[in-house]
Amino acid sequence: MVKAPVVKEGYMYIAILAVITAIVAVAVDPYWSIVPGVLMAFVTFFFRNPNRKVPDDQTLILSPADGKVMGVSEVYEDQFLNQEAVKVTIFLSVFDVHVNRSPIAGEIKFQQYTCGRFRPAYKETVGCENERHTIGLENERIKVLVTQIAGILARRIVSWVTVGNVLAPGQRYGLIKFGSCTELIVPKHVEIFVKKGDRVKGGETIIGRLESEKSYT
Repeated sequence: MVKAPVVKEGYMYIAILAVITAIVAVAVDPYWSIVPGVLMAFVTFFFRNPNRKVPDDQTLILSPADGKVMGVSEVYEDQFLNQEAVKVTIFLSVFDVHVNRSPIAGEIKFQQYTCGRFRPAYKETVGCENERHTIGLENERIKVLVTQIAGILARRIVSWVTVGNVLAPGQRYGLIKFGSCTELIVPKHVEIFVKKGDRVKGGETIIGRLESEKSYT
């Protein structure tokens, strides 16, 4: 869907900082233009959109985000799965790629945007309190729920998809600007391969595997 090396949501920030850098260099001093120039480079780095080698196995559940696993816990999911489930929480620092990717192949059957607070994304309660955007994906094997959660710096969640869209595994579907958290909820019978403290890459790291003989029904 989005394959440019930098996502378009970053263009405005980069352009503004480029103009400021040029003005400072000409009107003030080239030395002082280093500050906005470095900031422009960081913003370009933040909005990077790298390609990933997506595993070709429909039984795998892929990471929806880059970052650090902050927790793996059992929950009862009553919005979409309506069953006992496992939640994997991933914290994204400002140095991580912030493009979110689909963990499975499937159709978006559920979507919900919730206004909320902007607490630090590493806090345990942010999934309930902060601004967030949730999609529910479904295929013939499984249902999963993915939530983008805003943080103290992330004041805008971006989605490029809507209900009815069909996503491929690892497909880019949105991003969260400037620091955030992503939650993935899968049925309890999924075998989970990650643990707290692990580093993951969106669309590439395997979060878990669906037992082929079972379905979500």
